[in-house]
Parts: sequence; C-alpha cells; structure tokens
Amino acid sequence: MKSLAISGYKNFELGIFKRDASEAKYIQLAIRKKLLSYIDEGLEWVIISGQLGTELWAGEVVCELKSEFPVKLAILEPFFEQAGNWNEANKLWYQEVVGGADYHAFITERPYENPGQFGMRDQFIIENTDGALLLYDFEKEGSPKFFYERAKHFSEQNEYALTLIDFFELQEIVFESQNDF
Repeated sequence: MKSLAISGYKNFELGIFKRDASEAKYIQLAIRKKLLSYIDEGLEWVIISGQLGTELWAGEVVCELKSEFPVKLAILEPFFEQAGNWNEANKLWYQEVVGGADYHAFITERPYENPGQFGMRDQFIIENTDGALLLYDFEKEGSPKFFYERAKHFSEQNEYALTLIDFFELQEIVFESQNDF
C-alpha cells in the first residue's frame, strides 16, 4: 500500500473540544501505531481532507513521523475555504497541519455550495488511494458513516484495504499506555 486515506469522527462528535485533550493523545497513539505498521510495509502518502478531529490529529502524527520516516502528507479539501467559519483556535490548528503538508489542493476549487461536495471528496479520495484507516465504531454513528459506506462498497469491487479503529481498540490503547501520559 503506497497511499492511505485517514478519516473518522470530528472532535466534537467525540465530545473532545481541545485539540490536545488527553483523549486526543490516545487517538493519535492509535493512529501512530497503525501508521508505523503501514510505513514498514512501504506506505508513502497519507491523505486527509483537513476536517477537524481525527483528520487533523492524523495530520499532526504524520508531520511528526516525517522527521524519521519517508512518509508524506497530502491534504485534499472538498472545497475552497473549508476552515472559513471555524473559530480562531481551530483555524490555527488547521493552518499548522496544512503548513506541514507536502501537498495541498482542493477537489472543487469553489467555496461550499452543497453537501454533495463531501460525497465527491470521499469518492475522489477513495478512488485515488490504496486503502483507508477510519476511526469509526458501529455503535456510534456519525459523519464517518458516509465515508465508511463508500469505502466498503468500493472495497467489495476493488482491491482496497479498509481498516477501522473502533472504541474497543482505543480502550486497549488507553489501558496499555496509562502510565505514559
């Protein structure tokens, strides 16, 4: 696998309102653990769309890993000025991750027009990556459900690796690393 999409819950869907909350550290640890395994197998690119939460946490992890490993970060936003209505703290977080990206582009070079742009984003990213890592648990529906359903459908007809990090796995990460934070 040369390219991997990462997505999942937005931070507020998980009740996490600070980017550096302890819960976020465990999510980043889970993502890091998966990425190290993929990097060992030849992963070159991680692709996110720049959404708050899982994607920006993943972007931070990739930016940290880039100093040690040959992995790159691409941000493919669904539309121009995705962060336009975000609060200042979230805009700063977003700008920091974009600043560390190796590639940044917009799937539609227009501002937000309709929800279909999110579907186009998901489809484009899925069709242009070798697999996806998704923070998603079937017990808690939310925005990742749409990406998951598209990726699952795509993987049934194509060679596409779809891996989930669920709440059980996060709980194991917390248990394993309780003394680390």
